[in-house]
Amino acid sequence: MTKLFSIALVGASIFASAQVQVSGRANLLFKTDKPNWKNISNTASGAYNESGKNNAGFNFGLSAKINLPLSLFLMPEIYYTTLKSEFTEPTTNTTLEVKSNRVDVPVLLGYNVMGDMLGVFVGPVASYNLASDNQFNDFRENAKNDFTVGYQFGAQVQLQRFIINGRYEGAFTDDQRDFINNNTNQTIRYDSRPSMLILGLGYKF
Repeated sequence: MTKLFSIALVGASIFASAQVQVSGRANLLFKTDKPNWKNISNTASGAYNESGKNNAGFNFGLSAKINLPLSLFLMPEIYYTTLKSEFTEPTTNTTLEVKSNRVDVPVLLGYNVMGDMLGVFVGPVASYNLASDNQFNDFRENAKNDFTVGYQFGAQVQLQRFIINGRYEGAFTDDQRDFINNNTNQTIRYDSRPSMLILGLGYKF
């Protein structure tokens, strides 16, 4: 009981002395994965396996930097993120889009290399997709997984109140969706393990 109380007291003192900085963030997103668009219908006339096209996206949100002992910091964040990939189905000439309008919640552990001026960080990110099951002419979307888990690592530079941020995001789980033709049951499958380069600016309040 005494040990438990001592641990709780030390933890409380650490967080009581921690310095918390809150900033607004806005980033550009450049997808680096090569998604696979594949005709998986046995009855379809044309077989293909293409990578399609990735479009740049963006996100914006809030970040809290909690300074800890030993030059460490904890950085929980929340973002609204939007990006998409697209592919033109050659038989019907229909453009199919994978839209990712999602909420991202990274929880990053970092190290202050040069005080608050330069820091590096790494940690997991949980994402929940808000947009799925759309309709594209005769094709309806069937998203397999709205919740994905990934990871981020990167660095940031703070110049007075402005923050320059660069990071890489990868995924532990796949983003897989089927696009099914309502008339012919032709099925086009999108399959990807999303990854992206993230570059942006922040402002410390």
